[in-house]
Amino acid sequence: MATNNIIVGLDIGTTKISTIASEIDENNNINVIGIGLAPSLGLRKGVVVNIEDTTRSIMESISEAEKMADVVIDYVYVGVAGSHISSFNTKGVVAVAGEDREISQADIQRAIEAAKTFAVPPNREIIHILPRSFTVDDQTGIRDPIGMSGVRLEVDVHIVMGAVTAVQNLIKSCNRAHLDVANIVLEPLASAEAVLTADEKDLGVCLIDIGGGTTDLAVFIQGAIVHSSVLPVGGSHVTNDIAVGLRTTTARAEELKVKHGAASAEFDKNEAALEVLNTGGDSSRTITSRSLCEIIEPRMEEIFSLVKIELQKAGCWDHLAAGVVLTGGTSLLRGAAQLASRVLDLPVRVGRPINLRGLSEKVNSPLFSTGVGLIHYGVANQATHPLGHYQGSSLFEIVLDRMRGWFREIF
Repeated sequence: MATNNIIVGLDIGTTKISTIASEIDENNNINVIGIGLAPSLGLRKGVVVNIEDTTRSIMESISEAEKMADVVIDYVYVGVAGSHISSFNTKGVVAVAGEDREISQADIQRAIEAAKTFAVPPNREIIHILPRSFTVDDQTGIRDPIGMSGVRLEVDVHIVMGAVTAVQNLIKSCNRAHLDVANIVLEPLASAEAVLTADEKDLGVCLIDIGGGTTDLAVFIQGAIVHSSVLPVGGSHVTNDIAVGLRTTTARAEELKVKHGAASAEFDKNEAALEVLNTGGDSSRTITSRSLCEIIEPRMEEIFSLVKIELQKAGCWDHLAAGVVLTGGTSLLRGAAQLASRVLDLPVRVGRPINLRGLSEKVNSPLFSTGVGLIHYGVANQATHPLGHYQGSSLFEIVLDRMRGWFREIF
């Protein structure tokens, strides 16, 4: 396997850390060969608050994926989210160089650089500069101007920024797990690569990725991203509502949500009897599943209402001909798509990773949209160094040696 190219997506979420290892063939097909899943410790609302706990969780997830894939993972593409993320649209304009006035890649790069001529606050850093469209002289809406003739080149770009400390702590947690970060990728941008089709992006679509601590949005119109944002509310808030409302443990609340929950009480037809363990653990009581759903519904309505306000504020809501694609773990709640459609007044479907081979059935879930999307991003933007290769020693020996290093560093 040392001759193959391995690309790994590491989704460091608020409630789980997932590692997806994939082998990329000569046609850039993605073959999933390893999956690692671990509870996420040390994060709050997508931001690292305890580096040691986060590092341990990363190590656990990476180790599981390594054993399944029979490789050693060295480089990862990492998703970033959190309330510190902000984005905006701007323009860059340059004169076309060269005597023949033919637009080259160098002209495009100069135009993108010109779009960066704004003051970046010292506590912020640019994560992405994403070209949306180009204008050559008076001709607008051009996606690829290379080879065209013109005098003036203008580019519309979408810029994503994040807090310097939040990004550095994410990278530091990976480095302490003996991983090099090939790139940091905005999570909704990664998820979009995994679950959206080209037609949806052209027509106008909003991706809603409901994670544990945040709800991430990415809006595409005419094939390009036009808006992205992160809302500081997610599935863990639903779990907390259940724990408080039923006076039970967080673990039991999460179990009830996953196994018996629905986004709205109208989607619970059985009204099954559920046992609820009291917080102290010394007694229990029985409730109906409908009572559980009545606790979940207000929070889910709030999430979709906040999304609608965000879309209207950004001026995107009237341009979503393809509607909404819902993904992330919380999208698995029964009736989540129907409730979203009712609140947003748009068609909604649940998005799952597409265009995969290998262990594709194991990652065919909204839970893995970001991890798979990071691989898609990596395929398009591969690092210069080979990823995940090992030679010589057995996998067991290499992993054992690395574990010794991890424990020496942490303890």
